[in-house]
This record gives sequence, C-alpha cells and structure tokens, in this order.
Amino acid sequence: MEALSVNPSLSAHKLSYKLNPTTAPPPLSLYSYFRFRPPYRPHNLTISAAASTVENQPQFSDYNQDETYGEVKTIIGSRALEDGSGMEYLIEWEDDQVPTWVPGNLIAADVIAEYESPWWIAAKKADDQKLKEIIDSGDGRDIDAVDPDGRTALLFVAGLGSESCVKVLAAAGADVNHRDNGGGLTALHMAAGYVRPGVAKVLVELGADAEAPDDRGRTPLDLAREVLNSTPKGNPVQFARRLWLESVIKNLESAIYEYAEVDEILEKRGKGNNVEYLVKWKDGGDNEWVKAALISEDLVKDFEDGLEYAVAEGVVGRREGEEGKNEYLVKWTDIEEATWEPEENVDPELIKEFESGVKI
Repeated sequence: MEALSVNPSLSAHKLSYKLNPTTAPPPLSLYSYFRFRPPYRPHNLTISAAASTVENQPQFSDYNQDETYGEVKTIIGSRALEDGSGMEYLIEWEDDQVPTWVPGNLIAADVIAEYESPWWIAAKKADDQKLKEIIDSGDGRDIDAVDPDGRTALLFVAGLGSESCVKVLAAAGADVNHRDNGGGLTALHMAAGYVRPGVAKVLVELGADAEAPDDRGRTPLDLAREVLNSTPKGNPVQFARRLWLESVIKNLESAIYEYAEVDEILEKRGKGNNVEYLVKWKDGGDNEWVKAALISEDLVKDFEDGLEYAVAEGVVGRREGEEGKNEYLVKWTDIEEATWEPEENVDPELIKEFESGVKI
C-alpha cells in the first residue's frame, strides 16, 4: 500500500505483512513447550483439587512465575494487555492442569503462529468471510487483539478500505476508538490517511470519535485536510483522490458539526487557513465563530463585498427596471424606508404573496 509522504507517523504504519510467515506455519507439535522462566522444575501446582471444586471457582488462572507448568496442548483464548503493548494467551495443558493465562513473550513462536496467523492474514487481506468464520468458531479470541505496534484488525481493514470487514468486526464488539502505540492512530485516522470515504462514513455511523487526537494532536479531520492540502490541484491523476478526500472530510464534519442555516455573517477574524466568521443563525441559536470552510461561499463573498443584510417584512410594489427586469419595493422590519430591489435579491415567497394580492 502506498505510504503518505505528508504523514511520517502514518507512513510508518503501512499495512505490512511482517506478522505473517510467507509460508504456512508448521503444525503444532505435541512437543512444543512453554518457555519456562525460571527454568524447568518439578511440577508444583498450588491449586488443590478441593479448591477447584468450590462453587463459582474460575476454570483458569493467571501465570505465576513461581509455579511450573507442563506440555502445551493448544491456545484456547487470547486477550490484549490493557496498555495495548502485547498479548496474553489462555493455554490448555496436556496434563489437564487448569488452563492458564500466559504472557505472549513466554510462549513458543510456532504455538502462537498456529493460533494467530489465520486471523492476521484475514485482516491484512480484508477477507470478511474468513474473519467472520474465525469469530463464529468461538476460539476465545480477543476481537481487539493487537500486533507488536498495538494495532488491531479493525485498524488494518479500515486502512484497506473494507467496509464489510469493519462491519463484521464492529458487530463482534471491536473497539472503534482503539489507538495504536505507534502514533495514537485510530481506525478513523487510517480511513482519513488512506483516503477511504466509505469506511469513514461507516465508522462515524458506528459511533467512532471523529475528534479523537493522535499523539501529535491531530484529529482524523485534521489529517484528512492535511492530506488534501498536499494533493496537487489541476492534476488529472489526482482528481479522483481529491474528490475522495473531500468526501472523507464531509463525512467527518457531519460527525462533528450540526448543520444549521446561517442568517448573516457579523464579523471576521484570523488569517489564511485560520479565518473564522461570527455567524448569526436563523434558528435563533447563539452567535458562533465558524471556520470559513464550513460557510457557504456566497455568504462569505457577500460579507467580503460589504453587502448588508436586513429582514424583509413584505413586498409593496413592482416596477420594470433595467433591461426589462422586475424590481420590487421591499418593506423592511428594521429599516424605516422601503427600497427597490432586483428580483434575485427578494425572497420568492414574498414575491408570490405580493403577486397573489396578499396585503401587508
């Protein structure tokens, strides 16, 4: 997948296949052992038979380095560490000991590969059917299992643009706001950085936080705008990419801003990309400072051209103006004298009322 030159931290998280061997992992050997730390000692399990029969007794225990364990039979579950720095696995032992949660770094690589490879291969190929098959198998897998960089399957499929995979994982309970450990990127950051408008829309609908910052303080919306600004204009090759980016931005904005109709622009502040306008809303909401990019270009142009706004009470007259175009005499609520205005400046509903003979 193409890396984004504008975004070094995201480029460092290309969807590589380094977790997956290029050939199928060797089958689990009956002689694949837990790496003992400390070195192997005679079996000394502290959980007594009596304790195991107590009502509601858990059917597994956490790893205890002061105990020793026997031969690994298979992995029957997984869970990510709270800080996303690694994994623990629930080990079923050949000698019928109570299954034990063991840190991943203490388990033989071929044992982990047998369990993990199908999952990560499916994620990195965006194979929604295989992901669903593994989830439905009930193998005890943590849907938010992480790779060495703290990335989950959801981050991979978001970057690859698979809406179907995103839905499968979310339906299984995936955390749509999980942040990786290499930059604090979420699935929405991946969708924005890799220009995946469909995935961005799905994630927003699933409740992903469009304002979650990465480790550099950038929201997914900030990242999408950053990529758009670096994408050349007027280049036919980049035309579709710009359209997709604009679609990503629109989807993210819809999650952040509640759209309302602007009555008028009152003031301006800032320079360059930081220009904001103080707007008055038609629904009576409090005046707010809004980024220029979120306001109609026509309203901004009228403000910059010095046009003033007033509230029309009704139309009280009509005449033929220049070039035979109609002009209407408008009575204002906050201006004492009525004024003649070109038809395009008058509310069509007021014209309709005047033409139908409705008196003010």
